[in-house]
Amino acid sequence: MSRDITEILKDWDYDPDDTTRIIKADNGREVLQVRQPLGIEQYELAGRPDGWRPHGLESYLAWYRQRLEDHKKTHHSDDEFRLSHEDFLKLQNEGIIYYYRYLVLFQMGDYERTSRDTQHNLSICDLIDKYVENPKDKKEMLQYRPYILRVNAISKAMISVNQHLKSAATEILESAIELIQNMPTIETPAFQFEKLRSLLSLRTTLKEIIKKRISPVDELKEKLDKAVEEENYEEAARIRDKILEMENSERLHDDLTNSTI
Repeated sequence: MSRDITEILKDWDYDPDDTTRIIKADNGREVLQVRQPLGIEQYELAGRPDGWRPHGLESYLAWYRQRLEDHKKTHHSDDEFRLSHEDFLKLQNEGIIYYYRYLVLFQMGDYERTSRDTQHNLSICDLIDKYVENPKDKKEMLQYRPYILRVNAISKAMISVNQHLKSAATEILESAIELIQNMPTIETPAFQFEKLRSLLSLRTTLKEIIKKRISPVDELKEKLDKAVEEENYEEAARIRDKILEMENSERLHDDLTNSTI
């Protein structure tokens, strides 16, 4: 079998305005591909982006969490559980490839998967923060925590906005702003930059969501979701009927307006 990928590249010309696609692989699984000027990157969409399963588990994060739980069962606490420099490097390198994937997913507007991947990296930060021995190793990873939290919060907020849950979106963003403001300072230029940039970005996004006009129908949809969540089905049915009535009224108004024009 030839290792020359020239024909594959010819089949997908580089276009800076259209560089990503999700395709079905030979076994039916979905993979993310990114067209670069000189080649193609491919990411698995489930598990680690490179498809590797360390120790038969989904990720190194899962492996070290399992080690932590085993330690707790043996010692009845997490006392003396430590991660070495080699452990740190495995987690850091895993975080980097997750970053490459969620950056592309975020740009694509795939907020569900972006939220999942950024949460993975936030969990890596938590593990490193608590159990890594070397302070320099901690600083190396944790200086980017404000950025990861920002992308995570914006992704979750956008999911809520798309579900017509404006209040939930604002709560997510406000919580992230508070968390970043209260983060212990890390004396690196990267941390200072990411903290300021993340707070600015989150506040800007929050203002945009707050000032965005919500229609009466959208407000009712938010109330409907809440009623269903609380299992108040009688109220949910009443709100649903009201939504249908308002949507039919809006549709009739549009039809009459168009016919007049």
